[in-house]
Amino acid sequence: MENASAWIGIKYASPDPQYITDKVMFRNTYDSDNTVFSPQGRLHQVEYALEAVKQGSAVVGLKSKTHAVLLALKRSTGELASYQQKMFRIDDHVGIGIAGLTSDARVLSNFMRQQAMSSKMLFNRPIPVNRLVSAIADKAQVNTQEYGRRPYGVGFLVIGQDQTGPHLYEFSPSGNWYEYYAMSIGARSQSAKTYLEKHYEEFEEATLEQLIQHGLHALRETLQQDKELTNLNTSIGVVGPRGDTEKGSAIKAGGAFRILQDEKIDVYLASLPPKEDVPAPPQAPADDDVAMEG
Repeated sequence: MENASAWIGIKYASPDPQYITDKVMFRNTYDSDNTVFSPQGRLHQVEYALEAVKQGSAVVGLKSKTHAVLLALKRSTGELASYQQKMFRIDDHVGIGIAGLTSDARVLSNFMRQQAMSSKMLFNRPIPVNRLVSAIADKAQVNTQEYGRRPYGVGFLVIGQDQTGPHLYEFSPSGNWYEYYAMSIGARSQSAKTYLEKHYEEFEEATLEQLIQHGLHALRETLQQDKELTNLNTSIGVVGPRGDTEKGSAIKAGGAFRILQDEKIDVYLASLPPKEDVPAPPQAPADDDVAMEG
């Protein structure tokens, strides 16, 4: 017995690789399924899904009294490939920007379109934006509770308008959703949040053009030092009345959701100051007639 005790003491005191592997595997038994809580009260699979959102390219959203806008950074897999689609139209009054797995986003966006269509057929009215966001959050929550499912690996910024005005919501794979004045998700989104937190008080009374300028400033903060925003890697989504730079464009009454890209955003990029000296866009004067992203 003395020899056995000595052997056990030596085995557990030694840095044996197999012993270390066993300890790590024991610790990881709590992340093998999304229905198992860890001793710390965490669902690791849900946390991994939230990390997938952080791997996606950045999306910035902000809103004013009259408009809500989304600005997204598109990625390309190579010189010969097209750029990834980052925005989806759900209904005339709702659009989304995505960060994470695009395939999951297609599934959820189709579900959102079904919900919007059902509201029109049953109630003859557009679905309220908060009800639509709540519906996809409920759908995502099921995947965090039932065995054999995995959480969705995508997050949304949702913009829309209804009788109460424009709205900006964030949806996450955990099934949570929140309404914001301004928000950013995706890779290096904290840099964009820092800019938004500094200037959010200016958003309420901003015009559409000023709101987009703020959004471009925030989106540029997520870029690497040697990168710049171009009309190829940037998309802008807008809901609200037509802006001064959109005159001549065919926009449905009430300011339906539309996606601006390619040459349509050149006018906004041209007015963006260089990176070295980036002053904040001028604040609109206080006026009830002045227009105030997602």
